[in-house]
Amino acid sequence: MARLIRLAARSFNRSLQIRLSVHNVTFSHWIFLRILWQEDGLSQRALSERAHLKEPTTHTALLRMEELGYLERRNVEGNKRRQHAFLTPEGWALRDKLVPLAIEANEVAVEGLSLQTQQVLRDALGVIIDNLARDEIEAAERGLRVPPTRATSAV
Repeated sequence: MARLIRLAARSFNRSLQIRLSVHNVTFSHWIFLRILWQEDGLSQRALSERAHLKEPTTHTALLRMEELGYLERRNVEGNKRRQHAFLTPEGWALRDKLVPLAIEANEVAVEGLSLQTQQVLRDALGVIIDNLARDEIEAAERGLRVPPTRATSAV
């Protein structure tokens, strides 16, 4: 089951990336754009948490997005250390170009599946996600956590 879900997720990502690349947007940029379209002006830490990515990964993506003119980072609330990301007009304009591409990738993925089957799949994936989230919480309560990538790659 895990292998099939991983392969499906990888295929989804690649399908969307093919479409996004026409607009000079990477998949990681897409992740942050979607979050900022819903809530502009988030800190790097908040973006990392919402994207489920490490802060250095977020930092690198935000720097590149700033270079491309999709967002600007600035201090708010008198805090000189914490910068928040704000979409530029170019970043906002991407929404009308990119969202239809994501819809198209989703439509390609479910081609041949009935609406009923699509709903069953959504429901089943929701249960799987909830079960695994609960499992991770229970593991943390026992003192077990996902090891950092560097710790597992050194073995």
